[in-house]
Amino acid sequence: MSMHDSERLKRWRLVLGGHNDATGISLAGTEARLDSALESLYGEGADLSKRSGGMGKSQPKLARWLGDIREFFPGSVVKVLQKDAFERHNLRQLLLEPEMMEGLEPDVHLAADLLALKDVMPRAAKETARTVIGQIVEDLKRRLEEPMRAAITGSLNRSLRNNRPRHNEIDWNRTIRANLKHYQPEYKSIIPERRIGFERKRGSLKNIVLCVDQSGSMGTSVVYSGVFGAVLASLPAIDTRMVVFDTAVVDLSEQLSDPVDLLFGVQLGGGTDINRALAYCQSVIEQPADTILVLVSDLYEGGNAEDMLRRASALVAAGVQMIALLALSDDGRPSFDQGVAQHFASLGIPSFACTPDKFAELMAAAIKKEDIALWAAKNDIVTSVPAQ
Repeated sequence: MSMHDSERLKRWRLVLGGHNDATGISLAGTEARLDSALESLYGEGADLSKRSGGMGKSQPKLARWLGDIREFFPGSVVKVLQKDAFERHNLRQLLLEPEMMEGLEPDVHLAADLLALKDVMPRAAKETARTVIGQIVEDLKRRLEEPMRAAITGSLNRSLRNNRPRHNEIDWNRTIRANLKHYQPEYKSIIPERRIGFERKRGSLKNIVLCVDQSGSMGTSVVYSGVFGAVLASLPAIDTRMVVFDTAVVDLSEQLSDPVDLLFGVQLGGGTDINRALAYCQSVIEQPADTILVLVSDLYEGGNAEDMLRRASALVAAGVQMIALLALSDDGRPSFDQGVAQHFASLGIPSFACTPDKFAELMAAAIKKEDIALWAAKNDIVTSVPAQ
């Protein structure tokens, strides 16, 4: 069989689908993923809207599917496929009937699904989606905000204290109170074993940049990042910036006060250009030694991988504390580019997936400049390269 005949049969195999296949052609790799994406929409018994347990938690299947079709097809075709999904799989009914919405358990996966579909929703459905996402964001903030605020404030307060003050920097009232146990009756004096200085000016003690991959597989990570970004932005001693990217880069920092608006500014799906995103972050970082850069990405680079690695190296060399989160979600360890993660590790950039309940501790450890790879190991988090 000639190469031309083989390619033609593969096209027919993709058109006919697995149930009606008479070509004898098997698919692998990218072609198998493409076939799976089409089968999920047009195959017999396909149901993108199906969720485990009937009206239980949404699954990330839909967000992944939307990310796949963006990778395989041009924008005009993607819109047709999304609209077909909206009509064929009852997604319109799901979003337009309040009774069905109330029956669903709002969760982060549902938020990711709704955000992925927002550009093809009718206006009424979009308002419903905004309301549901608002409920999900508020629930996440209730669960995550206080632990985040407590952990970060505690580490900031420790960094504020001046524990090795010069003579003219000593806070004598606090120093005397701290050393009362060292009072020497015979000398009627206190030995100031511990000297406490006046607190340093607060200002912006730390600059935190969340650089978040918005490709389809990262949907839940984007939602959690938006919530955590809003919490960080509310802390006066931290200057927080949130940047999202696919093949383009969008700075959403001005919208951190309203995480729902911020999330509606995200475009889930599409390609990945980490190099371009890091270049933008590099251009806005003014105090490298006081900056923590959290790259939330599976590290599959669609742009210039060599330039991306050189740029990451330059950021670290300038003093930026860089951490790569392969996912910020509850979904377990994701697929990721192990080669890039290994290279990052050689630069001192740890790479690991982080669950939302650990993110506050992670940021507190980063502010205190602890060894993050060692912190991950102590918390039973598997990094791309185990801590020594």
